[in-house]
Amino acid sequence: MKVLTDNWSIYWHGFVGTLELTVVSSALALLLGVLIASFRVSPIRALRAFGTGWVTILRNTPLTLLFFIVVLGLPRFDIVLPFFTFSVLALGCYTSAFICEVLRSGINTVPLGQGEAARSLGMTFGQTLGLVVLPQAYRSVVAPIGSVLIALAKNSAIAGSFSVVELLGTYRTINELGYGIVWTFVWIAVGYLVITLAISAVFNILERRTAVSR
Repeated sequence: MKVLTDNWSIYWHGFVGTLELTVVSSALALLLGVLIASFRVSPIRALRAFGTGWVTILRNTPLTLLFFIVVLGLPRFDIVLPFFTFSVLALGCYTSAFICEVLRSGINTVPLGQGEAARSLGMTFGQTLGLVVLPQAYRSVVAPIGSVLIALAKNSAIAGSFSVVELLGTYRTINELGYGIVWTFVWIAVGYLVITLAISAVFNILERRTAVSR
């Protein structure tokens, strides 16, 4: 306990940093994931091609490499942002590809007759997707989306290598102060456990609520 109590402010600062990264990146990933999933099922060929390219490239690119591309590549185009923002972009874009595929699998569970009925009523593609298809697809993908966001929370540890304050990076400061590395990592693991269990609890509640409405 001494490692934790003596370095509480360091741990807390890192914990909050990881929490902020997770929340902001998750919001971006969900927004982009829904948008790209819409592209993937769009009747417009160019949008389908863009969505397919986005998912294929990001799902097959190591996240660390994507961090390097964002952090070192964007400034070459005069795009200079805080390292936190760069990290959010890398995490959010990377995770959006997985969110997209989860949503697309949910969309595929919705009977084709639902979309045909909506179109027969004069609904546009956007109305059909937003009012008919996605609400039904959402019910079957709550748990998988939760798993993807839990992975995002753990992936945020990479941001510490790019000058972003987060939980894993606290081990350097604490180790320099002479504390045991084993217990330092034990308390870091506890911090990640708290975050991931919180995400799991939120999505368990959402899953129960959507199950009742079926």
